[in-house]
Order: sequence, then C-alpha cells, then structure tokens
Amino acid sequence: MPGPVGIVANPASGKDIRRLVARASVFDNQEKSAIVRRVLVGAMAAGARDFAYLPDTHNIAAEAAHEFKDKANFTEVQITRTASTMDTVYAAQAMFDIGCSIVLTLGGDGTNRAFAKGWQNVPLVPISTGTNNVFPGLVEGTVAGAAAGLIAAGKIELASVSNQVKATTIEIENEEDDLALVDAVLVEGGFVGARAIWSSEQLKTAVLTRAEASAVGLTAIGGLINPITQSDDTALVIQFGPDGELINAPIAPGLYEPVPVISTDVIEFGETVTVEGPGVLAFDGERERVLRKGQTAKLQVNRNGPHVVDVHATLTKAAHLGLFLTK
Repeated sequence: MPGPVGIVANPASGKDIRRLVARASVFDNQEKSAIVRRVLVGAMAAGARDFAYLPDTHNIAAEAAHEFKDKANFTEVQITRTASTMDTVYAAQAMFDIGCSIVLTLGGDGTNRAFAKGWQNVPLVPISTGTNNVFPGLVEGTVAGAAAGLIAAGKIELASVSNQVKATTIEIENEEDDLALVDAVLVEGGFVGARAIWSSEQLKTAVLTRAEASAVGLTAIGGLINPITQSDDTALVIQFGPDGELINAPIAPGLYEPVPVISTDVIEFGETVTVEGPGVLAFDGERERVLRKGQTAKLQVNRNGPHVVDVHATLTKAAHLGLFLTK
C-alpha cells in the first residue's frame, strides 16, 4: 500500500568536535533546508503527495513543508521530546506506525543508526549531511526525492530497487540491546564525554559490517587491511593494541593517524564476538554506552538492517518504463 514519504533532517549532523581536532567541513542548516526543498520537488514530480516530517529545533522540515502546503499534504510527526538522539528513534517508531512507505534521512552514520534503532528494516533513502558518511551516500536531493516519490506512489516496487544492509546487534549484559550499522567498537575509558571518536589511542576491539579502503573513519582501518563490502555476507573483527602493526589510516576527515592493529579476523553472520568492560562502546563513530568492569557485551552481524534504495537503479527503471514521459 502506498504511504507517506517520511523526512528526517538532523540539525546537529555535520557539526561535532571533529571540526576542531581534524578538518571536517561544516554542513549548515541553510543547506539542509535547501536539500529538503529539493527532495520535495523531486518527490512531487514523481507522483508523491503525502509527506510526514519530524519537526526539528531549526524548523528545517517545517519551513519546507509550509512552502509547499498548497501542493501536497503534510503531517507533523508528534513525539515525546528528549533533545537527544532518542528523538530520531521515536520519530522512526512514529513513522512506522503511520505507515510511511519510504523515509529520507539527512544526516551521517549516527543519524541513520538512531533511525534504524526505532525501525530496523526501514525502507530508506539516506542523504549524506554528516561527518563520517559511510552509510549514507552523496546524492542530490532532487533525484533522491524522485526515487522516494516513485516508490511512495506505487510506481516502482521497493524490492526491485533496494538492498537490505547489514547491522550489528549488541546484547549488553543486564541492559537494553543496541545497534550499529557500520562499526561497533570498545574503547578505553569510563564515560562517554565528547561522543565522536577522533583518536585511535584508546581503541580495543572493533566489529565492522563493512571495511572500505576509500572511506573515512574506523571502517577505513579494516578496509586498508582486509576489505569487506556491503554485499559480502561477512564482517571484520579488529583487535587493537600498542604492540600491533601500524596502519596509517584516515580516521577522520583530513586526519591520517598510525593505528596499531594486533589482528583482523573475518567472521560469518551469526558468529558472536564478546567484549568485556571496563570501557565505552561506540557505535558508528560515536561513544554511546559505558561498559562497567566485568560487564560483557555480545555482538553479532546479520543482514537485518534497513532496505536502502538504489537511487540510480530506481530512476533508470523509471526511465525504461517511461514514467517521466508527458503527453
């Protein structure tokens, strides 16, 4: 059944501490607002008329919705506000409940991880506006919106133009489970602090769903040793330590650093990797959960993440079907 197009624009993405300790660019909210408007233009050109959006602190989505209120129907998703990443989690749950057929996110790895925590197998078009953008790709908002609109309008079948991606499930002893889409890492320390990881000194163990030599961040470390793609039904485990072999890797935008790697191991889906505290668990580049001394976490990778839409494949299929031909 066709349903609304969901839109989530994270005003905080692309602004973390890596602008100070590395050379990451700033992705301002004015540009995010322009992207949302281009998304709406593309989606409406493809036939979508119903949209749902998460209101944000900078009114990125709300102002875009107001501009097009005479051309489409807009629903403001109501959630309990927390001023944290839980807002994105709750938005995902709400968009699932109202029957969104596809969701566009504007953010980085962390934004998409938070959304997947609320709706793990969400049909998704992720648009990169963050710092480390391994999960979301660089795609023009106009055509991203068109791809989403084709699916929402029932003109293109989701299954024919999307792929379900991998995810790591983290079972934390005596606590709520968690999720990562790209990397789950145990680092030294006893508190979350500045959430973004920009140094390799405290890395202990990493589980990577993908290891990409051309990426930036923790996934690049694995990618420069043993590349693993999103389509491979495997994952990579890395053990770090001061006695390891040094790998010169881009751990943040504009920042290469020698990383001491003791070992790498390829694991199959469903294999369990157990880590033990003390330490902090970081997911998709951000510190999230403190692991107490003796407390364990069990990590497993499976292909049970979001169904990510291939924008190029969607529009190519639409072209072959003549969906943009006008009389």
